[in-house]
Amino acid sequence: MSEKFDPFVAEWFSFVKNPNFNLVEKCLKFAQLLEYPDLVIEDYIKKINHIGLSLKESINDVKNPTYLISMLNEHLFENLGFSGDDDDYFNPKNNFLNEVIDKKSGLPITISILYVEIAKFIGLDLKIVGFPGHILVKYNEEMILDPFYDGHLLDIDDLQEILDTNFDGQLEFRPEFLDEIGTEQILVRMTRNLKNSYIQSFVYEKALQCVNMVLSIEPESYEDIRDKGILEQRLQNSDAALKYLNKYLEINPNAEDVDFILELIRSIKTKN
Repeated sequence: MSEKFDPFVAEWFSFVKNPNFNLVEKCLKFAQLLEYPDLVIEDYIKKINHIGLSLKESINDVKNPTYLISMLNEHLFENLGFSGDDDDYFNPKNNFLNEVIDKKSGLPITISILYVEIAKFIGLDLKIVGFPGHILVKYNEEMILDPFYDGHLLDIDDLQEILDTNFDGQLEFRPEFLDEIGTEQILVRMTRNLKNSYIQSFVYEKALQCVNMVLSIEPESYEDIRDKGILEQRLQNSDAALKYLNKYLEINPNAEDVDFILELIRSIKTKN
């Protein structure tokens, strides 16, 4: 589906695809583009380095991963006071790594990004896991950790409980839920989280911006095509709304929300 050129989305897309920048730099660029134009990325790299080096200096030369993870948790959560933000979960600020560093709280995805980055300073190669509804971290295949809850070590019952909470008991655990996800997938997921936060706050223009960012990377994502149509309707852009809602039905004719989308299309046409 062809789109008119959007310099904002183009800048985002080129940064995401640029192999010369790592995940942390891309997360900070994400914040700079969307909410913090004066953000100096290097300043936050220095803050992360300070956290990591202070951890490195506090431990001895033990290489045991269980010990290292325990020291990482103590340093980040007990000594420095980082935590998941349960109280204000949908605050858009929780999606921005600079805010997470400054206020020491965030979402599972942003806390996990910081957690994995700090772990590198003590030789721990942790991976971000695309668990449904709640990003996690793993060490090899041996340990599944939840940085949102202070690096808690999870077992299969804990994992099923997370699924039950987020999916009303309708989703059974599968091993592939613990697969590592790459940088682009992490950024897409973070952008969708932010879209949801903006929708919760009725900031539809910014939510639409997020959808456009995702579609630049995953242009055939039917859920984002649907959301673009819904957001265009809320912004009273009828022609664009009809275009994307109809496109959604074309590529996903058996969608569970087909009746809702058809009714939305009818209401737009009636008002026109």
